[in-house]
Amino acid sequence: MRYLYISILTLLTISCKNDSKSSVLSDYFTYQQNDNVESAGVKMIPIKTPAGEFKVWTKRFGNNPKIKVLLLHGGPAMTHEYMECFETFFQREGFEFYEYDQLGSYYSDQPKDSSLWTTKRFVEEVEQVRKAIGADSTNFYVLGNSWGGILAMEYALKYQKNMKGLLVANMMASAPEYGKYADQVLSKQIKPDILNEIRALEAKKDFNNPRYMELLIPNYYQKHLCRLKEWPDGLNRASKHINNEIYTLMQGPSEFGISGRLAKWDVKDRLHEIIIPTLMIGAKYDTMDPKAMEEQSKLVKKGRYLYCPNGSHLAMWDDQKVFMEGVIRFINDVNSEKH
Repeated sequence: MRYLYISILTLLTISCKNDSKSSVLSDYFTYQQNDNVESAGVKMIPIKTPAGEFKVWTKRFGNNPKIKVLLLHGGPAMTHEYMECFETFFQREGFEFYEYDQLGSYYSDQPKDSSLWTTKRFVEEVEQVRKAIGADSTNFYVLGNSWGGILAMEYALKYQKNMKGLLVANMMASAPEYGKYADQVLSKQIKPDILNEIRALEAKKDFNNPRYMELLIPNYYQKHLCRLKEWPDGLNRASKHINNEIYTLMQGPSEFGISGRLAKWDVKDRLHEIIIPTLMIGAKYDTMDPKAMEEQSKLVKKGRYLYCPNGSHLAMWDDQKVFMEGVIRFINDVNSEKH
């Protein structure tokens, strides 16, 4: 009789645990929208701009009222695809997070009005996305990589009252300093004859010449953008889907320095205005100076620095363990007020 009692108790305990787990998962994977149609979290969010109303692509993962993370991709005008690596890590943590293609990117509307491609206009877009996902100062985290880091810093400088935390991955706060680092440090690591050929093509503005990327990919991109021998599928898809018109207009023809509308962008002297918890992420082989990233963590009021010793510009891929553990630790610390 005693053994029967213990067996029944054990079965009830397991059943309760499974029911509890099932209930938690059911709550977490709730993607139903107002029309009662499941869309795996995908939603086209309307965005008002001076040139009219357009829609941007977003995809929600999970349901967590305490932690909502918005991922800002680089480029400008790359796509969310190269940031898909967050999916397994963040879902294991139970974070609610959003992949998002900014206006002009492949999965969102792509208007042709060039007046839309300014940092100021993109900041207002992010604010409209924030409202649409129901995030606020109690739960809203913005994580931006590369150009997404520029956008994240600019957004925080205007709207940090609506944020819980800021994460800037692999983006210096000064475009001129970024250009100087590429010219005076990284270019010196390229063989002189190859560098001379790259510079000759740039001098002639012959950027559409296939030879330009033939030189940059093995000698710069594979050393400073992503160091994995085989690039991830998400990065390859994002590279194919980039809107080159917007990218060139704002960044210039390549990642080798900066020469577009962003060439003079600089908020380094304003970082002290950012008072929310902030994580700055740098990497040894990055296109961005890791020492500058560390300095930025000291210029904001509540800063922390994460260094990826084996990473490059996409340390989320080529130094993934260090990157993801540091990011997750920061978000959990801020959520539990341990920053």
